[in-house]
Amino acid sequence: MRIEVKNNKSVSEATILSKIKTKVGRRYSQAIVSQDLKRLYETGFFTDIAIDVQEYQDGVRVIFIVTEKPIVEKVIFTGNKALRDDRLIKEVQTKPDEMLSHRQLKQDRDTIAKLYEKNGFHLARVEEKIKVNEKTNKAVVDFVITEAAKVRIKRVFVEGNLAFSDKKILKLISTRKDTLFTSGFFKKEIFDQDLAKIKAFYQSEGYIDVEVDHELRYDPSGKLLYLTLKLSEGEKYYTGQIKIRGSKIFSKSQVRTSLSMVTDTTYTQEGLRSDIIHIQEFYFHRGHISASAEADTLINEKTGKVDITYKIKEGKLAYVDRIDVRGNIKTKDIVIRRELRIYPGEKFDGDKLRRSKERLYNLGYFEEVTYDIEPGSEPDKKNLVVTVKETKTGEFSFGAGYSSVDNVVAFVDITQKNFDITNWPTFTGDGQRLRLRGEVGTVRRNYELGFTEPWIFDYPLLFGFDLYRRARSRETDIGYGYDEERQGGDIRLGKEFGEYNRADFTYRLEDVDISDVSTDASDDLKAEEGKNRISSAELRLTHDTRDSVYNPAKGANIIGTIEYTGGPLGGDKDFLKYTLGTSFYFTHWEKNVLELKLRAGAVDDFDDSTSVPIYERFFAGGAHTIRGYKERRVGPRDPSSKDPLGGKSMLVGNIEYTFPIIKVLKGAVFCDTGNVWPTVSEFGSGDLKSGAGVGVRIKTPLGPVRLDYAYPLDSDPDEDEKGRFHFTMSRGF
Repeated sequence: MRIEVKNNKSVSEATILSKIKTKVGRRYSQAIVSQDLKRLYETGFFTDIAIDVQEYQDGVRVIFIVTEKPIVEKVIFTGNKALRDDRLIKEVQTKPDEMLSHRQLKQDRDTIAKLYEKNGFHLARVEEKIKVNEKTNKAVVDFVITEAAKVRIKRVFVEGNLAFSDKKILKLISTRKDTLFTSGFFKKEIFDQDLAKIKAFYQSEGYIDVEVDHELRYDPSGKLLYLTLKLSEGEKYYTGQIKIRGSKIFSKSQVRTSLSMVTDTTYTQEGLRSDIIHIQEFYFHRGHISASAEADTLINEKTGKVDITYKIKEGKLAYVDRIDVRGNIKTKDIVIRRELRIYPGEKFDGDKLRRSKERLYNLGYFEEVTYDIEPGSEPDKKNLVVTVKETKTGEFSFGAGYSSVDNVVAFVDITQKNFDITNWPTFTGDGQRLRLRGEVGTVRRNYELGFTEPWIFDYPLLFGFDLYRRARSRETDIGYGYDEERQGGDIRLGKEFGEYNRADFTYRLEDVDISDVSTDASDDLKAEEGKNRISSAELRLTHDTRDSVYNPAKGANIIGTIEYTGGPLGGDKDFLKYTLGTSFYFTHWEKNVLELKLRAGAVDDFDDSTSVPIYERFFAGGAHTIRGYKERRVGPRDPSSKDPLGGKSMLVGNIEYTFPIIKVLKGAVFCDTGNVWPTVSEFGSGDLKSGAGVGVRIKTPLGPVRLDYAYPLDSDPDEDEKGRFHFTMSRGF
């Protein structure tokens, strides 16, 4: 048997012969030849294949006569003005040097048409012309585009809506008519999404059977579109009787507390799915991790309401058999385990698992924390698997920044949040914190060394110390100024009491040097010129229920301090200082956060000592207290020099509402109020200064940036009544 191939130009004979089962030397089989014909068509290389069988010597000659598909030589576009060739060539899959596929051409036509439609050319048409060179069998593919004019929406009508106004429905959609502020181009892809939004809205309001249709009508020119939304609302459904079956361990009334959709409330499919999850979470939080629930619904013909029957499979109570920690490469197991609030032998508890995850995130070592459950040693025991994904905890950074408080400042910072002093050479993994920082700027020079061990000797007692030297030059608008230098250190001890409370004790010893005091400065400031030693002990009590210490969305943080300076502790100054700070966070619309903050303080001297030094008094005004006013300019001042004197009592309140704009950008609206008073007895006596404004919060690789614009709401004879920008940049987000 002899096999031949004819008319092939682009596809080699060897390629064709490799696809068929008919072979030289084998007996001829019509069935195999028929299968070969099918195989060759399936390659997609040919538009036509004929098989000729002839007698040949002692056998037959099988000739495969093929007509190849053309090879694409070039792809061009004609008639396109709004979209350039380089934009279109990226979208089509018909490429040079590949075989021409009519199926692919159709897909490419549709792709181009959709792209034009997306850009407002709703009436654009796309055709293709193919020119084939018979000698080379190569084809030039020409996509011929008739762009027509962009279609603008002249009017949008709403029909069939009884429950909601036209205005309410039109607010739901992105498709807008042509106005001075909107282009009004009709884009079908966006319009389809709008139809889905309307349907989802109605269903969320209980109109389960709603139908949403539309009608498009063009004016004679074909450039203007009249769009009509056609609604068939159907009946609004309400929740009827709710029955619970299968609840034996917990009473039906207990299970009902987990439901959001109760009798006579709006019935929605989404609400039903949500309540099924709520029931399962109810059981999971109480140790029944395998509990499941499903629901049957029935429209009650008498009441017209939807009766719901929840069927629950409670499962057995499950206990924690073993806790496995996975994913930690640098961090020691013990650092993770000591933050967990659930232990082997205990029943599974959803609240404890949630709190454990919060504590692990608050360490700042992990970008992801997940739980999984695996079979344990017995049917009612399960292994809890805690999987973490570590993030970078060490940082070497340097750079420069600017703020309205500190002007220009350059810094070098080495920080390791997960430090291990014994783990050479990486020094990571034990949960300690080490920080070295140096700052040099136009008004300040700071050098700091800090170390914290949260579990000293594997006991839940925090130990830490700080050494520092801080120098700052202060100057006012009218020219006077002074230099302030502090150098010293502190020793810290802290312990948690319960889940949300802790106490910290700090002993501080520092030398304060006030120098280069202007002759125009106040007498209070001149009295402090020279060196003084501060020896103090501080007790700090904290109640912190925030869900995150880095980006809180709910919870509260309440901090109270008592600082005793001088007396038996020695030093040159004797005073007693009290401070109270409260912050409350509320989540609104899932990602918007309302923060209410209140700070109060009082400080006074004792034992017939000299007055409280000016550098230990309270000041307000500026980016961190009352925005809209200059830094430290709210409160008592010297009558002649207008020098801020600070006060012995302070009260500042802040309200701030933040909302996401894009992933790294948040907007903010705020209002601040408060004042500083000369004496403790005058605390809260009135004359509050307030400011309000807007701002943005930007997350950058160097740290978060805060830019606020605030306007003072209360007049001050010594201040210009004008809005001010407050710009700050820090290193945490």
